[in-house]
Amino acid sequence: MTEEPGRLGRVVVGGASGFLGRAIVAHARRAGRELVTIGRGDADLGWHDADGIARAVDGAALVVGLSGKSVDCRYTAANRAEILDSRLRTTAALHRAIGRAERPPALWANSSTATIYRHAEDRAMTESAGEHGEGFSVAVAGAWEAELFSGALPGTRRVALRTAIVLGRGGALAPLVRLTRLGLGGPQYDGRWPVSADRRAAGTAHHFRPTKGRQWFSWIHLDDVVRAIDFLELHALEGPVNLSSPNPVQNRELMATLRRIVGVPFGAPQPRWLLELGAAMIGTETELVLKSRRVVPERLEAAGFRFAYPELEPALRSVVRGPAGGRERGSGTAALPRPSEIG
Repeated sequence: MTEEPGRLGRVVVGGASGFLGRAIVAHARRAGRELVTIGRGDADLGWHDADGIARAVDGAALVVGLSGKSVDCRYTAANRAEILDSRLRTTAALHRAIGRAERPPALWANSSTATIYRHAEDRAMTESAGEHGEGFSVAVAGAWEAELFSGALPGTRRVALRTAIVLGRGGALAPLVRLTRLGLGGPQYDGRWPVSADRRAAGTAHHFRPTKGRQWFSWIHLDDVVRAIDFLELHALEGPVNLSSPNPVQNRELMATLRRIVGVPFGAPQPRWLLELGAAMIGTETELVLKSRRVVPERLEAAGFRFAYPELEPALRSVVRGPAGGRERGSGTAALPRPSEIG
């Protein structure tokens, strides 16, 4: 198909104020598309406005659901409840609105996460052969997708965007860049660490695996996320779709690449005990850097999608240093995302 995205009709973006939401909104505006945003702050609609959301999705071409509390936090009982509720509540609101539509949207693309797959060092996880993991994060992802795919919505394709760590303007690897510049940009090593019975029961414990910096890092450039959603609009994929580069790398390669980009030849490794103390101080979880995520985009590539940034080093260079020669390339060319944008 060759129809231009700008001619495809209204776009409705839920979670428009977040990292991905801002990029998709900016892209829709550049394409000259009619746009309705749902979320906080200066969004067109709030999540409490069921009638307004129903009017927005009726006759829309594309609905994108991105809302959910940041996972860049300690997994306390209160935070776990809000992480889950915020995802299910907003997804259910879109589901009800689409169910009411006389002219349902052609595509509903809703956030999910590549962390739904198990810790994988042995082989890549694909949509067809990937194995789901266990624990709190995986349970949230499963419930999120179950809400998306529940019930019948005739006339609307539904896609779960199983998104890897996104590289682009707005924050998650920025702390690693700062550490690299300070000479602390070595690999992150797993190790033994006491785990309470409460954390085991809640499914939030990261269990020791002797990876020695060989845990896999799955990633995608922000520009490719935006391009992939355009692609999904024009190609009849539905169900889970992995949004990840075809070339995940090990943690030690990630850190070596960052050292080359920032021009620091040495980086001290960061052992588990130091990571745990640092995570507690800044209010996050070590799972975000110690879990091995080895995810590849089987369905996108089979359908013919071609990545603008298939390799890590050019992607990181565009983010850390900006595009070559100062040339504008797209929506994701200035900083690295925070774990809050991983999902």
